[in-house]
Amino acid sequence: MCGRYTITVTMEELMLEYYTQDVTIVNYVPKYNAAPMQYIPSVISSGTGNRIGQLRWGLVPSWAKDDKSGSKMINIRAETLTVKPSFRRLLSSRRCVIPADGFYEWRNQGSSKQPMRILMRDGGIFSMAGIYDIWVDADEKKLATCAIITTEPNDLTAQIHNRMPVILRPEDVDRWLDRSNHDVDGLAKLLKPFDAEKMKAYPVSTKVGNVRNDSKDLLDEV
Repeated sequence: MCGRYTITVTMEELMLEYYTQDVTIVNYVPKYNAAPMQYIPSVISSGTGNRIGQLRWGLVPSWAKDDKSGSKMINIRAETLTVKPSFRRLLSSRRCVIPADGFYEWRNQGSSKQPMRILMRDGGIFSMAGIYDIWVDADEKKLATCAIITTEPNDLTAQIHNRMPVILRPEDVDRWLDRSNHDVDGLAKLLKPFDAEKMKAYPVSTKVGNVRNDSKDLLDEV
């Protein structure tokens, strides 16, 4: 699964990465320990270009009876997306990207677990594939939420965990975000492990286990 990640770059860097000046985030701050149920930077297509805004992490589908599913549905398995008709609909029309520059997973070490930060070798921004939906409550108040799609691990991540987020190749990001693309089977082919040779991992402080910790020192190798 993917339950914590980092996005520490500036908004200007995000705008350059996704070729847009369409930003709806009012007070953007870097996240060193982004966690479920928080509002996180996300990219969707507006139809005329990319838009950077915020979605709450933890999917509440439009068909849900209440918003309690959000804390449970932070990840969606790529395999599930293509099997269940309700999720195939989201794959067809409600796709997003969650920008990141690292994610955390916990490696078993006997009776303890060591948190690891996994990132690109160049330390750059990468695009995690996600789906989103809009849930409306009884008072017509809208809640926009998302989930990160996971897949089988690559050779690097397999040493740490049995799943990893789907990281889109840079050349596939536009295809993923394109609102006019409803080719579910073609899109599903993008949901595969990222090239392990382009990634690295290192151990970090156990402080990342507490969602209240969100400071730059969490990135330090231990």
